Amino acid sequence: METRQRLVMPPMDLAVALTDVCSSKLTDIDLSTRHNEIPPEWSIAMPLQRGEVQGYDFDRMIVEFTMLNQGKVIMCAISTAAMDDIEGRRDVRPDQRVDQFMRLRDVIEERASRKFFEEQVQADRPVVLRSNDFIR
Repeated sequence: METRQRLVMPPMDLAVALTDVCSSKLTDIDLSTRHNEIPPEWSIAMPLQRGEVQGYDFDRMIVEFTMLNQGKVIMCAISTAAMDDIEGRRDVRPDQRVDQFMRLRDVIEERASRKFFEEQVQADRPVVLRSNDFIR
C-alpha cells in the first residue's frame, strides 16, 4: 500500500498567499473586498441551461431545441448532417431524428452554449450548429 505524504502550509496572510501564487496581477485589486465580491475582470460566462426539444423540421433537415440564458429562451438548431457526423452514421430515418438528438444531447448543448458565448450571438438570433462546429 502506498503512503502519501501530506503537505501542510502554515497560516499566511491571504494577500501574501495570493500575490505569491498569482504574481503582480493582484496589485491592482483591493484585497480588502468582501469574499463574495468578484472583480469584474474575473467574471466568466455561465453556460446556457437546458431547454426543450422542439422537434424535427423535415423541410430544413434540422432538429430545433431551446436553451436558457438567465431565464431567457434562446432558440437553437442542429443540422441532421452534423448529428450524423458526430455519431458516424448516415442511416438515420426522419422519424428517428429526435431520438438521435436525445442520444447526442449533452454534446450538442455543450457546443451550442460555447458557440453562443464565443461568437457573442445575439439573443434574438438562433444558434445554428452545423458539421463544421464540431471539427476539432
